[in-house]
This record gives sequence, structure tokens and C-alpha cells, in this order.
Amino acid sequence: MPEQVPKLIGIARMAAEAPCLEPKRRVEYFELGARSYLARCDSPRLPFRWTINPYRGCEFGCKYCYARYTHEFMELRDPGQFERKIYAKKFDAVRFREELRALPLGETIALGTATDPYQPAERRYGVTRKMLEAFASTSGFHLGITTKSDLVARDIALLKEVSRRHYLRVSMTVTTADTELARLLEPMAPRPDLRLAAVRSLANAGLRIVVGCAPVMPLINDSESSLEALAREAAAAGASALWANVLFLKPCAYQVFLPFLEERFPHLVRKYREQYDRAAYLRGAYPEMIQERVEAIRKRHGLDRKSDAHEPELWPHDPQIQLFGP
Repeated sequence: MPEQVPKLIGIARMAAEAPCLEPKRRVEYFELGARSYLARCDSPRLPFRWTINPYRGCEFGCKYCYARYTHEFMELRDPGQFERKIYAKKFDAVRFREELRALPLGETIALGTATDPYQPAERRYGVTRKMLEAFASTSGFHLGITTKSDLVARDIALLKEVSRRHYLRVSMTVTTADTELARLLEPMAPRPDLRLAAVRSLANAGLRIVVGCAPVMPLINDSESSLEALAREAAAAGASALWANVLFLKPCAYQVFLPFLEERFPHLVRKYREQYDRAAYLRGAYPEMIQERVEAIRKRHGLDRKSDAHEPELWPHDPQIQLFGP
């Protein structure tokens, strides 16, 4: 008797029925319907309440990527499909603005928490830019954007308008200033020097831009000299702060990262297995040591500046009022 194929429902069914927009040699692009664009985040460990991801999947192919599990919701369980099947969300500007209008004044929103909003698909489909255009016609939120792409500099004029209406922070992820190491870890992402050039462009435009070293990987990019080199480059580019997080390996990321270690860093495999076979997150002395190291380095380079205190020019003071354009 033939094996029964489980019936797909919800996002898995939507993904299975998504029309293919463009097949390339190594990547397929699809258009995915969206029931909502904002997702609530109730984790007390995270500094935001709402998340937005314009895309599902990410082409950058970072060996440590924790977000590969999000493809499992679509019944795509091969970790490699996360970087080969990219879904651009079908954008409805009216509905997106309605979702923003329903939020209270002062809510915290993070754009790009699971997939990079400025990955190559953005050049083709522009979903991120369309979302920023909606933010540029409202006001009253704390908006954070996280990327590891220099494409963000394309939107400087738009981001300046967003920053007149919201508290805006752009965070550029740079795991290392070493180009060769970055190419191993993040094979399809822009080079570190290109990302840092984008940091300089945003800083020169008066935008608040920070650099994130995430993840910090034991015995790969965690040395004082490696972190010092990154901080020096970030400060020279005009970043206002540096932050760092230690690598964690959920099962979906473990499946990719361990074979990568076996190929490129075989001498580290045993140490990583000893640490990450027990738990996805490292606890205790090591992460504490890394945070102390990063704290000392950022102080030396003046990368410990807090958020600007001044209010955005068009910040609404009446909680019942949101400023929307026509």
C-alpha cells in the first residue's frame, strides 16, 4: 500500500502552492502570500515586541545560521533549502499600514530577525524598501534593522526620512574583519570591507549605525586580536556601538555547522562536540569572558555610546495620534 503523504496546511500549503518567480542556477525565488506582516515576540530576552521579515529563507548561506528552522514550518526540512528556496512575501501596502496603525505609540519593532532584509532578493523584489516607505508615512515607533549587506546604503534617503519619524537604529553584522575567514563562514554575503563602507555611508548621513559581531565562535573569531581589529574598523567607519553574541547551535544549524568544521577546522570538531552536544547555548565562564572582553574593547574604541537622546522631529506626543500620509 503506498505511503500516505501528509496533508499540508497553513504556511506549508501556502509555500507548496507559491508561484515560482524566477529559477536561477543555485536559487529559486517564489512569491509567498502573507496573512500578516508583523509577528509578536514575547521573549523577555529580546529588546523588541514585534518582528518583520520581508523574506523567508536567505541566500547568504552562513554556516552558523540559527534561522534555518523557519523553513521547517513549510515542511522544508533539508537545511540547505533555506538558502536555495527564497520566498518573497507578496506585499499589500494598505494592509501593512493597517497593521502599523493598530500598534500603540512607542512599540519596538525589529526588521530582519530571521532572514536578511537586504539579501540579493531585495534587488529584484524590493519588499524591504516598500515596507520602509510605509514607515516613512507614519511615526512613533522604535525601529531596528539588522543586516549584513551593503545594499542598505541604497536606502539612505528613505532611512533619513524614517529617522525623522521614529527612533531608528541600523545594525550591521560583521563577524570578522578577515575577508578570507568571512568568505568561509558566510560564502554569499558581501565582504566585510563592503559592509563597513556601508556603515561609513550611513554614519556620514547622520543615521545611528552600530556593528554586531554575531556570532562569536570559540577559537574561530573570538581572540582579542580578532575582536580588536573589528572594533578598530567599526570605529573608523563611524559606528556608535559594538555588540556581540556567542554562537548557539540549534539542531538545524548544528547539521550544517559541524560538517563545515569537519571540512575546514577539523582540529576543533572534538571541542565543539563536547560543548554543543549537551546544549544549543553555552553557559557560564566562556560567554561571560567574551562579554567582558568585548566590553573592554568597545570602551577603548569609543563604541559604547548609548542611543541618541533627542526625539525624532515628527514624533507624535498624543498616544491616540499616529501621523499617516495620504
